[in-house]
Amino acid sequence: MAQDKLKMIPLGGLGEFGMNCMAIRWQDDIIVIDAGLMFPEEELLGVDIVVPDISYLTENREKVRAILLTHGHEDHIGGLPWILSELNVPVYGTEFTLAYVEGKLEEHRLLDDADLNEMIPGHRITLGPFSIMPIRVTHSLVDCVALAIHTPVGVVLHTGDFKIDLSPPDNKPFDLHAFAELGKQGVLALLQDSTNVDRNGYTPSERAVRPKLDEIFSQTKKKLFFSCFSSSIHRIRLAMELAHQHGRKVAVIGRSLDNSTEIAQDLGYLDLPQGLVINPGQIRDFAPNKLLIMISGTQGEPMSALSRAAVNNHKFAHIDAGDTVLLSSRVIPGNEKSIYRMIDHLERRDAKVIHDDGQSGLIHVSGHGSQEELRLMINLVRPKFFIPIHGDYRHLKRHAELAGSMGVVEKTILMEDGDVLELDKGSATKTGKVTVGRVCIDSGGTSTDVVEDIVIRDRKHLSEDGIVLPIIAINKQTGLLENPPEIVIRGMAIATEEGLISEARQVVQRTLEGSSAEEKADYGVIKEKIRNDLKRYIQKSTSRRPLIMPVILEI
Repeated sequence: MAQDKLKMIPLGGLGEFGMNCMAIRWQDDIIVIDAGLMFPEEELLGVDIVVPDISYLTENREKVRAILLTHGHEDHIGGLPWILSELNVPVYGTEFTLAYVEGKLEEHRLLDDADLNEMIPGHRITLGPFSIMPIRVTHSLVDCVALAIHTPVGVVLHTGDFKIDLSPPDNKPFDLHAFAELGKQGVLALLQDSTNVDRNGYTPSERAVRPKLDEIFSQTKKKLFFSCFSSSIHRIRLAMELAHQHGRKVAVIGRSLDNSTEIAQDLGYLDLPQGLVINPGQIRDFAPNKLLIMISGTQGEPMSALSRAAVNNHKFAHIDAGDTVLLSSRVIPGNEKSIYRMIDHLERRDAKVIHDDGQSGLIHVSGHGSQEELRLMINLVRPKFFIPIHGDYRHLKRHAELAGSMGVVEKTILMEDGDVLELDKGSATKTGKVTVGRVCIDSGGTSTDVVEDIVIRDRKHLSEDGIVLPIIAINKQTGLLENPPEIVIRGMAIATEEGLISEARQVVQRTLEGSSAEEKADYGVIKEKIRNDLKRYIQKSTSRRPLIMPVILEI
C-alpha cells in the first residue's frame, strides 16, 4: 500500500546553499530537520533574509510533531522564528544550539510560547513512529549532531554539516564508533552534506591553524585585530589562549561576537583566566603591543564593527598605522566586493591585513568534510540509498557521482527542493512534487514583513527606469482642471527632460479633454487612462518604461 511508504521532502537546501529544511513523513506523522535561512542574492533588492516556503507544513499542521536542529548556524536555525510564528511545534536541539535559538526567539518575542527540548548525543528521542538518535559530529561550531532516524522501514541517517575531526579543541571528537555501529545494523538511506565535495583529500583539524596564528601573534608589534565568524567558538578560544600566552589583553567588539562569547562561557566552552578580557572602553589604557581586539565583521558587512573601524568610525576600535588585522575566515561567495572594499580601507590606514588569500598559510580551516571524509562516511555506514544534500545542483551531482563510483551504494538519488521521495525496505522512487519556494523577508525598522514578488519587481523597475508622477488638480464641484497638470520625473537620465515634461503635460491634458464627465468622476478609470497614454508616449520617445503613478488632488 502507498500508505506504507516513508516520504522524504526537502523544502530548502537542495539546489542552493542555506535555507536547509527537510520534512520526513510516515503516514500521519511529520518531523522536520533544520529550519534555515539564506542571505539574498543581489537581484533581491532590499530583501534582508530568505526563508523556505513552508506551505506543505502549514497544510499538514496537525501532523507536524517537531523540528530537530543539527546545529546552530544561521543556515540551519535562522528561519525558525518565521516557521514557529506559523506553526508552533516542539523544537529539539543540543544545549549550545538551543542557547542560540533562545536569543533569536527572544528578539522576535516568541520565546515565551516556544517549546524547546534539549537533545543529548547518544540519548534517543521518540516522536510518534520515529526514534531519533543524535550522534556527535565535528564542524566549525560546537555541539553539532547527525541524526539517525529509526523509521518503520529502516534507518535514515542525516549527517547535518560535518567534518571528521578526531582531535578537536573541545576534546569532543567525531563519534566514528557510532557510525560504524549503524553500518553494522544497516542503513536504508544516507543524506550527506555536499558543501566541500569539490575538495580533494581531508579537511584539516581545527587545531591545524594554531601554529600559523601563533607565529602571527609573536610577530605583531602593535595592536592585533582578530576577526572570525562569531559562531567559530574553537577559533575564539584559540585566539584568547594565544593572547594570554603572548601577554595581550582581550577586548571583544561587536554584538554577535559578544553574544557567542557569553554563551560559550556560560556553557563551559571558554574558560578564561581572570582579568584577560577588558572592557572596550579600557583599550586606550594599554600599550598597543599588549592588546588583542576580537572584532566582528569578517564579510565586510556595511554596519559591522570592523567595517566601521576601517573607515575610522568606531567609538572604541581605532586602527593605526602598523596595526595588524587578521581575518581568520573564508570569503563567502557573493561577499567578495564588500570584503575587498573593507581591505582597501584598512590598507589606506597602513594596517597590515592578513586574510585567506592562499598566500598567508593556514589561518582558517573549513568546517565541512572533503572528498576523503565523504568517502569514509559512506564506507562506514554502507547505505542502500544515497541522497546528497546541502549544496547547489552541481555539488549534489558531483556528490552522487562520487558515491556511485565507490560500489558500496545500491542507488544514488538526486533530489531538489519540493521532490517527494517514497522509500520502503527495497525501493526508493521520486513520486511527485510539493509547493516549495522562497519567502523574502524585509526586517527593516521594527516589523518583519514578507516581500511579495511584485514588490521586488517594482523595486527592480524603479532602479532601472525611474518613476513618473503626473499630478492633476481637479475641482470637486465642476470636475474641471484647476491648473495645468504637473509632471515629476525621478531616476530617469533624459537629456531633453524639459521637452519631455512639456510634451507629457500635453499628453495628460489631451487624455483629460478626451474623457467624459463620467470618466473624470471615476478616479480609478481616469488614472488608468492617463497611465496608459503616458506609458505609450514615453516608451515611444525614450524607449524606457518608468513606473507611472498618477496622483489626483481634489480641490
